[in-house]
Amino acid sequence: MKIVVLDGYTLNPGDLSWERLLSLGEVELYDRTPAGKIIERSIEAEILITNKTALPAETINSLPKLKYIGVLATGYNVVDTAAAKSRGIIVTNVPSYSTMSVAQLVFALILELCHHIQRHSDSVHEGKWAGSADFSYWNSPLIELSGKTLGIIGFGNIGKKVTDIATVFGMNVIAMSRNQGEQPDRKNFRWVEIDELLEQSDFVSLHCPLTPETKGLINAASLEKMKSSSFLINTSRGPVVVEQDLTDALNNGSIAGAGIDVLSLEPPSKDNPLLKAKNCIITPHFAWATKEARVRLMDIAENNVDAFLRGKPVNVVNL
Repeated sequence: MKIVVLDGYTLNPGDLSWERLLSLGEVELYDRTPAGKIIERSIEAEILITNKTALPAETINSLPKLKYIGVLATGYNVVDTAAAKSRGIIVTNVPSYSTMSVAQLVFALILELCHHIQRHSDSVHEGKWAGSADFSYWNSPLIELSGKTLGIIGFGNIGKKVTDIATVFGMNVIAMSRNQGEQPDRKNFRWVEIDELLEQSDFVSLHCPLTPETKGLINAASLEKMKSSSFLINTSRGPVVVEQDLTDALNNGSIAGAGIDVLSLEPPSKDNPLLKAKNCIITPHFAWATKEARVRLMDIAENNVDAFLRGKPVNVVNL
């Protein structure tokens, strides 16, 4: 069976192996595929693997042999799943592979905002500690997490893991989600509606999928409800946040800072306003990309293809 991988580089820049996938069929591997080359490269494909290369209805309907699309990610908004379903094409994703890694980055961002570790290390290397009159100094406020309130928007696997870590730090957690099940084993936890979450949280962490309902969820009106001492963390999807509104909130002191791993356009344009916003840490959408997480991603993606070939597809998102 002909398998085409359209954009495999971010998953495997050279430190993993495609060996198992290569054993499942005739495979063509591409690091990246520009939009103008998608149909040319995929025209004979029965199995198409994509990460961020978009497959709209027009493209899907131009590929007569296509039977299966495997998305190398948890989110699958790059594929028109309805168009695939109408053609009988199965679409799968890779759930839960990055939970630990994303939760880890959430707290890396939070801790950097609380301690400004790089800024203080730089000052030491610049000689400021060596020239200090005191044994200790700090050049920005330091914040202790214990007793602070973390608000979580979206309570899937990552939101739950972030809650577990927050509890270890002694934080209180409030959360909102479409599905608000009982959480009897979680200490210092309660469900709230979004207005209370924004008003009460010292840190707001976004873990919701990108849907028509969540697009632009964090905007001027919602940011205005947050404390001036609060911080926003976004490791979900860039368009959940209106970037100009967040920039304005940071620059005018409506909130204290932000830690962002995702933007509305990736890679960003040079004029993205957040690039010059005050106290805004931006990382290049790499929360998912630890080697351990990528190994899990590769394994699950290959299992998905193998299951499809055996007639027992798993992780199907367009039933």
